[in-house]
Amino acid sequence: MKEILVTVRFVFGAAWRAAPGRISAAILMLLLGSISGPFLGVSLKYLTNDALKGDAHAATLMGLLTGVLLLSFITLGAFSHHLYFHLSQKMRIDFDEDMTVLSNGSLGLEQHERADYADRLELLRQDSYIFADSVQPLMVAGTNVVSLIFIGVLLVQVQPLLLLLPLFALPPLLGGKWANAKVENARVETAEAGRLARHLFSLALEPDAGKELRVFGLQDELRSRQHALWDSVTRRLLRAQFGGTILHVGGQLLFALGYVGAVLLVVHDAIAGQRSTSTGDVVLVIALAGQVNQQVGAIVAVATRVQRLSKAVARLGWLRELIAELEPTHVPRGHVPARLERGISLQGVAFAYPGTETPVLKDVTLDIPAGTTVAIVGENGAGKTTLVKLLCRFYEPSAGRILVDGTELRDLEPAAWRARVSAGFQDFCRYELVVRETVGVGDVPRMGDSEVVSGALDRAHALDVLEALPDGLETQLGKSYTKGVEISGGQWQKLALGRAMMRETPLLLVLDEPTAALDAHAEHALFERYAASTRAVAAAAGAITLFISHRFSTVRMADLILVIRDGAIVERGSHEELLALNGSYAELFSLQASAYR
Repeated sequence: MKEILVTVRFVFGAAWRAAPGRISAAILMLLLGSISGPFLGVSLKYLTNDALKGDAHAATLMGLLTGVLLLSFITLGAFSHHLYFHLSQKMRIDFDEDMTVLSNGSLGLEQHERADYADRLELLRQDSYIFADSVQPLMVAGTNVVSLIFIGVLLVQVQPLLLLLPLFALPPLLGGKWANAKVENARVETAEAGRLARHLFSLALEPDAGKELRVFGLQDELRSRQHALWDSVTRRLLRAQFGGTILHVGGQLLFALGYVGAVLLVVHDAIAGQRSTSTGDVVLVIALAGQVNQQVGAIVAVATRVQRLSKAVARLGWLRELIAELEPTHVPRGHVPARLERGISLQGVAFAYPGTETPVLKDVTLDIPAGTTVAIVGENGAGKTTLVKLLCRFYEPSAGRILVDGTELRDLEPAAWRARVSAGFQDFCRYELVVRETVGVGDVPRMGDSEVVSGALDRAHALDVLEALPDGLETQLGKSYTKGVEISGGQWQKLALGRAMMRETPLLLVLDEPTAALDAHAEHALFERYAASTRAVAAAAGAITLFISHRFSTVRMADLILVIRDGAIVERGSHEELLALNGSYAELFSLQASAYR
């Protein structure tokens, strides 16, 4: 009962916030319609009795009243449906916005690393339509309860034993509850398999994956795995649905027996002449019992929906609690500097991803002077990107601390710090917007300034992409639009680099494999051009540029090169210093250089 009350309060609270006028009008219409149902049965009773007595005048009046009540019973619900349509659309939009805020509402990325978060998010995606479409059935159920109360009062006046008829609603209600519990358990158990099946399905639709699927002949393998996953999910859900159907039908049969018994009881009283039961009373009971049957069916259906909805509301509550738990309890006390004077310092920094005990970074101690360009090299999985994530404050260090001009990074307000950070990532986003916006979101306040966007593209060595597009900065990108232009992976990456260049005076610029889709010559030309602009930015704001690359022709331009292995910095220095050291860097450089000879 507590879960039901929480669910009802949640749904109607969301509906009221979305459209208070429409929800009020809909409730009034449904309430009037539900009350007209029982009184329709009363009017039929008197209409029947008057007709049998031959009272034409009274029968005519009752006929007119019956027509009005019938019209009210039918039309008020239909009119309220139009109110629901707008309301449900508004609630669907609100729910999507709420999910977007929650998914990105935490300081870092920890929730995205958790399997329990992924499972609950998948189930919430499946149930998203329930939130928007639950107002009408809940209101119908509420008005049906009001109607059943009126019906109970009317039935007891005919035959007190008829008051037991609504009690026969309990078996289908309980049967529906148990049936839904079986189905819900099956949905939870199959959430992971369903998520994997949808992932395989999405691969089949992605152009980038399509190349590998054809080259490696993976179509049949992908299809068979997806089929096997869906087959296992379907079998489990069908078993649950079948068991639930048996419970549901059993409950409905018990109610049907009560319905038939009620009619026979009144017919017997009328034939036997007991309790002054008239033919009109028989008509009344048949009409009201029919309404009870209809209303109980609706309540059972709503009870099933409410039970599923309550699980979804609980998952949404769990998600809110998780995001709240991930919020840092430490209150920032410092201020982001206007420019870096000393730089960034890492002191004994260690980190392990949530839910794991294996450290990705171990005792990293490092001083990066203001205005320095730093390159990070190392094998895949060495901890390079993790170090970047800590500097962007996507995670807090498990041990040690990070200082910005002597102030702990955790003492800086996250939004203020990130406003002075710019980044280009290997796994960049493809924003299907017009080019000006695709690049301009790197600095939203200046997104509408075409000169600023063009300047960012120039610094990113990406004006050639602009020249190849039909409408320049106003070209619509992406296949989501009928006239959208699809560009190559390298062109998308150049636009992402332009996005990273939108902020002209960041304190920290992070480039994590930002040119993986570019050839070596294009990457070298880009960094040569950017090296000149970074010197100006370094002079203006003391900015630190930190980039990760596997190409040593680019890495050698950095002021400081860090070699990371197994989560620790094993070598550091300039290109010449590391070659003279004749260690890991020199070996890697020689191996790559030999490939170009």
